[in-house]
Amino acid sequence: MTRVAAIDCGTNSIRLLVADADPATGELVDLDRRMTIVRLGQGVDRTGRLAPEALERTFAACREYAAIIKEHGAERLRFVATSASRDAENRDDFVRGVMDILGVEPEVITGDEEAEFSFTGATRELAEHDHLPKPYLVVDIGGGSTEFVVGEDHVRVARSVDVGCVRMTERHLVRDGVVSDPSTEEQIAAMRADIEAALDLAEVTVPLREAHTLVGLAGSVTTVSAIAQNLPEYDSAAIHHSRVSHDRVREITDWLLHSTHAERAAVPSMHPGRVDVIAAGALVLLAIMERIGAEEVVVSEHDILDGIAIKTAEDAQ
Repeated sequence: MTRVAAIDCGTNSIRLLVADADPATGELVDLDRRMTIVRLGQGVDRTGRLAPEALERTFAACREYAAIIKEHGAERLRFVATSASRDAENRDDFVRGVMDILGVEPEVITGDEEAEFSFTGATRELAEHDHLPKPYLVVDIGGGSTEFVVGEDHVRVARSVDVGCVRMTERHLVRDGVVSDPSTEEQIAAMRADIEAALDLAEVTVPLREAHTLVGLAGSVTTVSAIAQNLPEYDSAAIHHSRVSHDRVREITDWLLHSTHAERAAVPSMHPGRVDVIAAGALVLLAIMERIGAEEVVVSEHDILDGIAIKTAEDAQ
């Protein structure tokens, strides 16, 4: 076993996994897994730059993670950055800050690379479930982008499109600097049209409708599962490999889109950092399910972070 640390820095959150990894089998034994909402992508869709306050929130989380990595004695560390830092003009400021704190350069990966990591992390365990027919469609709904990957045991084809919960919220649900409370029908229609256009783009290269099992990743999907199960608090074990029907996703999405900030914040399994962006993320999921005719989504807590850790262990050999 190789002790590795993996960091996934996205548009909305930064996450850490410290694990003992078997490079031969891909088995991971978690030692520490945590997530911090930093909203690195705050305003990037509008300004093209990372905001100073967003950078400082991210660097604060990096300092916390550095102490945890040192405490566990990880042999290898890999830091992967995704949509927001890909899009930003001043991403060099981000790179320098991370290097100063953690001693490694963040890899600003492409959408296709992001999809590869997500597929590996999400499907390595699914092989044990013979009742889940292949091919899989893995969808990773992030803050700034969504990755679509179709494959069986390995990735066959992947595509990343710029539609995510933060980007859609900022583009369509914000008026005068604040999120509408609740959203208007015009806002919802405009957001839905944007999502459908992104699905058209994804479908040019990814055969979405060929998939027999839809696997959903990341906070928007896991939070929808938590709501569907009426969990008294966020429970990773209950969420991992849960299934949510299309009808239930539609009901939850409709409620989220027409609820107030206070109503969403009162959901016991809702992370405070997701209150304003969860409705957009749920709508992305619903639109995908309707596009491919999926009766349910299989929810995975294992995703790009696990894929990064597995790949880091393999590279260490």
